[in-house]
Amino acid sequence: MFGPNSILDIGRSGLFAAQAAISVTGENIANVGTEGYSRRTVRFDEAFNIDYQPGQVGTGVWAGEIQRHFDQFVETQYYDQASLRDRWDALYTQLQGAESLFNESQGFGLSSGLSAFFDRWENLTQRPEDAGSRSQVIEGAQTLVSTLHQADTDLVLMQQKADTAVIQEVAVVNDLLKQIADLNTQIKIHDVPGSNNANQLYDKRAMLVRDLASELDINYIDKGSGNITITTKAGQTLVDNEQCFYLSYDAAQSSTSLMAGSAFDGQVYFQGNDNLEYTLEITSNAGTNFTVSNGAAAATFRVSVDGGNTWLKNADGTEKQFYARPESNMVEVGNIKVYFGSSTDDSVVPSTAFTKGDRFTIVPKKALYWNQNTSTKENISPVTSLTGMDDPNRLTGGKLAGLFNFKDDYVGKYRENLDAIAQSLIWELNRRHSQGVGLEKLTDVQGSYSVVDDTRALASGSSGLIFGSKLTSGSANIYVYNSSTGLLISGAALDFNSSLAGQQNFNPATASINDVRDAFNSTFGTYLTASVVNHKLSVSAKSGYTFAFGTDTSGLVAALGVNTFFAGSNSRDIEVNTKITTNNANLCTGHVNGAGEANQGDPTTAKAIADLRSDKVNISTVRGGAVSQSVVKYYDSLVATVGADSAKVKFSYEYKKTLASDLNDRQQSISGVNLDEEMASLIKYQHAYTAAAKLITTADQMMQTLLSLKP
Repeated sequence: MFGPNSILDIGRSGLFAAQAAISVTGENIANVGTEGYSRRTVRFDEAFNIDYQPGQVGTGVWAGEIQRHFDQFVETQYYDQASLRDRWDALYTQLQGAESLFNESQGFGLSSGLSAFFDRWENLTQRPEDAGSRSQVIEGAQTLVSTLHQADTDLVLMQQKADTAVIQEVAVVNDLLKQIADLNTQIKIHDVPGSNNANQLYDKRAMLVRDLASELDINYIDKGSGNITITTKAGQTLVDNEQCFYLSYDAAQSSTSLMAGSAFDGQVYFQGNDNLEYTLEITSNAGTNFTVSNGAAAATFRVSVDGGNTWLKNADGTEKQFYARPESNMVEVGNIKVYFGSSTDDSVVPSTAFTKGDRFTIVPKKALYWNQNTSTKENISPVTSLTGMDDPNRLTGGKLAGLFNFKDDYVGKYRENLDAIAQSLIWELNRRHSQGVGLEKLTDVQGSYSVVDDTRALASGSSGLIFGSKLTSGSANIYVYNSSTGLLISGAALDFNSSLAGQQNFNPATASINDVRDAFNSTFGTYLTASVVNHKLSVSAKSGYTFAFGTDTSGLVAALGVNTFFAGSNSRDIEVNTKITTNNANLCTGHVNGAGEANQGDPTTAKAIADLRSDKVNISTVRGGAVSQSVVKYYDSLVATVGADSAKVKFSYEYKKTLASDLNDRQQSISGVNLDEEMASLIKYQHAYTAAAKLITTADQMMQTLLSLKP
């Protein structure tokens, strides 16, 4: 056992072990700059021992396995921080463009446009009859309109670019999932833990998982023997060993989630699009009377835009309720119109009742879905509550979350605020302008706002009247003049008693546009003719007469778009009324006084409009609710919000970047190649190889000595 042969075997095993170590060390040195490469070393195992005298005798050394130095615990922490880092990075990169859009430091933009617009109204109060001053007001309004249009167009373009980026990132994610699943298959074939480690395949997979964590937040589950499962943080399986699931970016749609035992056989439908998701929950008690209906027996529902965390409220703070209507009487909910139909035909009224708690989700935009199979998918688009918290059941990290946050939460919010500014400006200015008079009395007017059904109450959610919710009970005064002499012939409030018995003043809860028409004809039929044309109110003076509008406590005239300054309802369609742009004499600056007189030099209406610069008005959005603030101050707060959003996101990005970098450094300290260490190892293994070779030489000499001995 102590003979030359055993020494020769020991030397040979040492030679092979040192040779393997030198080879692995050389591979480390060669790959010092290779991204994703993990340092490797040879694990040496003592060969078996043999019992002998005076004790056990070893038989050498074995190169047991080539080990990959990699800390999965640190790597898993890195995935979490990298996902958040890349979410904030994508969001911050995009927000810089939005911030530049609202940069008012150059002296041009919406803020300066609003100031110039109100300055011109202020000047007009000094010279209400001056044609130049009147033209300047119209030009200023057109400039303001153009600025609003451009701001919204720029924001829409940003959303479209983000939309394109989402499509690209979804394709990247799906490709990564397939590659990871394919690598799992290869690892299963080649990896024999403890003897033949598929280190290169492990490195490739680790790099792909890092790339995946950059796209979305993930859970990494190591099941041993090279098998892994990757899910989203919310729990949707992305990769399970050799199987992978895919994401899709699909068009607007709705879904149903009924209570146990609910017999409702229909579904929700909608018209329009929005950046928000809408959750509808039935709140009325179940029963035969609580179904989809045009009448008072219709079920009621509440609405949330943050997945049910909070519910939309009325101005007085109470929870807002809506009626479940069929297609013929669809209701406005936020920025879309909602109705219920059968599961196969949206025009058919469902035959069964709701159960309290039945929920319906409307996604009026393209959204990200996890596809379990060809027939089952789940919406995983990021959702942020109105309190700023992420929905843990959706994506919360990665580039995809950042792009969705930018497109829907941030730019969507900015567009909503811009629309609120435009809508408040339109309504408040029209409210004042509609009660004024210009340099000429009117011979005919055409309303700019229409209804969907001439018989529905104007304030109902299904009337289709854009500003129907602004209407209140009150009176609207009309004055009729002799066109030749200019003398007052008649002046009175519209009387609705003829069409709505017992109701003299206007009541928006009961009066339709047909009732308004009838009130005009019954009150002033001798002098005026009112009609409804294309669902809009039209009023014309008979020969020999003109008319003017006076005090309107109901908002009726403005809501119908009669004698108004602006047309439209948001930053995309706001326009100056063509009746004014074609004849600036129709620009209202004065008012009808108590004696029924309208003096051309009267600046009352012009001053009321100029005061809108500082007057507090009610401005509301679906996200932010209602606030009382001037239009100018509200825009200033929007600019400040954009800057604050950008600063907050930048801080979050830099913070998460630091955490991710620290974890990456910790991983590199374990898996990274250090040339000084490798050179030292190379020298050590080189000497070991030389010593093993010397041992073989020695054993050979011993053998030769033995063979040379003569008996």
